[in-house]
Amino acid sequence: MSSPAVMPASPPPTAVPVWRRALVYGVFALFAAWCIKAFWHDITQIDLTPLKTGWTAVLAAGALSLFNYALRVWRWRLYLNKLGHTFSLRFVALTFMSGFAFTLSPGKLGEMVRARYYQPKGLSVSATSGAFFIERLLDLLVMILLASAALVDIQAYRSFLWVAVALVGGLLASVAIMPWARIDEAMGTIPVGKFRQVVKAMAHMFVSARQFLTPGMLVAGLLLGMVSWGAEAVGLKLVADVVGVQPLPVSAAMGIYAVAIIVGALSFLPGGLGSTEAVMAALLFAHGYTMPQAILLTLVCRLLTLWLAVLIGWLCVWALRGEA
Repeated sequence: MSSPAVMPASPPPTAVPVWRRALVYGVFALFAAWCIKAFWHDITQIDLTPLKTGWTAVLAAGALSLFNYALRVWRWRLYLNKLGHTFSLRFVALTFMSGFAFTLSPGKLGEMVRARYYQPKGLSVSATSGAFFIERLLDLLVMILLASAALVDIQAYRSFLWVAVALVGGLLASVAIMPWARIDEAMGTIPVGKFRQVVKAMAHMFVSARQFLTPGMLVAGLLLGMVSWGAEAVGLKLVADVVGVQPLPVSAAMGIYAVAIIVGALSFLPGGLGSTEAVMAALLFAHGYTMPQAILLTLVCRLLTLWLAVLIGWLCVWALRGEA
């Protein structure tokens, strides 16, 4: 009787070069410095005096932002399960929110940093980017729905809304209709080069993204997005009611918040800084708030949504050190 075959020992993992680690941490440090600088610019403009008697509303708005993050983590976990990977809730939450540390990147593309944590666990970058692409697209669609359904005068920003509609519709159609698998195969006949690499990467991403366009996944993603982003708009309403004389209708708060986010996203400025604030303040002013009140509300809203997310993101990056 022959002895069982001895399986060769797996090679030891290759150590990450010191220069590569230094480069990664250097990029993280530079981005953290940029976040601190931008945050300090915002926080120094806030006079919190009108909020002294309404601090419970600010806390409630902050809790609604946390609720937003929780629902989006849940949605992201659904996407990972769809890709055939089941991770612990803790790991999914930490990796998803670690992307918030880089939410100030143009188009929030820096949030794809989360892919570095999944790759060692067998989830390819193309699969992660496909899920990320659909997540970003559905969030933009949610903002369009919130802005359209809200009873708010968005005449001055209607062009941005139509651009967003065309962008979402065109991208969804391209993912659903274009034969990306065939395009990927056709790239094999083209000599290796930058163009081929870019097209193949896009093809892989869109092939992965297509599996999230089933009716069930689309409805689930949209519903979770509507509730999560609607919660942050309600947070704006709660703080606005403390600052202003007349209550701000929920529909108006949703419209103001959604239009401002859409304009910020289409501006492709880091985190929509400047454009989002300008539009939100202008819309609040149009709804009867004085300009100081509108600026205060805008900055508090951004503090509880954007900057809270950035802080949580960096804490998650720290918690995940050594994972990738």
